[in-house]
Amino acid sequence: MRFSEHELTAALHGAAKSVLGAQRKVRRGQDVNEVWDSMDRLERFRLLDGLGGQVLPVLVALPDVEVAVGTRPSYDDAVIAEVVTGLLGDGVGGRLKRAVVVKGRTALVQVALASVPPRRDPDALLHHDDDLPEVPDSPEGL
Repeated sequence: MRFSEHELTAALHGAAKSVLGAQRKVRRGQDVNEVWDSMDRLERFRLLDGLGGQVLPVLVALPDVEVAVGTRPSYDDAVIAEVVTGLLGDGVGGRLKRAVVVKGRTALVQVALASVPPRRDPDALLHHDDDLPEVPDSPEGL
């Protein structure tokens, strides 16, 4: 699937905030965004770096789908699990550990996809000729 740099960044930040929200210190009633803002750059980097290796390869390997303007890309858990399984290789231990890793990464990728901003209409970003100010042909009269 083709994602813009902004979409991948938003997806990774959404997954990181979800993981951060599951940690004990945040579950005590602190807001995830407040904890995220209080982290220094090194802490954020370590969290994003650890998740990037798990989430980004899966997002890039997802099959292309047509995404309508104003919506986010979405996939079934089965499609994501198939991609995750294909990317895991034989490095993961037994069947049970492999199943847990596939389920966990599938859920993490679903959170990341939910954090992707809705697609914009690329034609709406262009100005129409009626909206532009009149530009004189010569500098006379300015």
